[in-house]
Amino acid sequence: MATNKRFLEYVSGQLEGLDVRFRPMMGEYVVYYREKVIGGLYDDALAVKDVPAARKLLPDAEPEPPYPGAKGVLFVDKLDDREFLAELFEAIWPELPAPKPRKKAAK
Repeated sequence: MATNKRFLEYVSGQLEGLDVRFRPMMGEYVVYYREKVIGGLYDDALAVKDVPAARKLLPDAEPEPPYPGAKGVLFVDKLDDREFLAELFEAIWPELPAPKPRKKAAK
């Protein structure tokens, strides 16, 4: 099941004002915060990378793979709380790896 466009619009609205972008990927969306991959939208649910800051703010969340063969992520259950989402993204960001440099296309 793919993520519904209405869910994407809802989450986008909840994250309004943050430096967030969404990239479509096989019916789901990769979520970038300040140009680092912070998580994704999977089957109409927001998930973030499993890092210590995320575990601290989501103490009841257990890592679950969003699709077979994927690493575990933490699903966010407080989508209605914009302040919490901003706090979560800010806390996670320093623990994320820097984006990999893009390779130049062969000529």
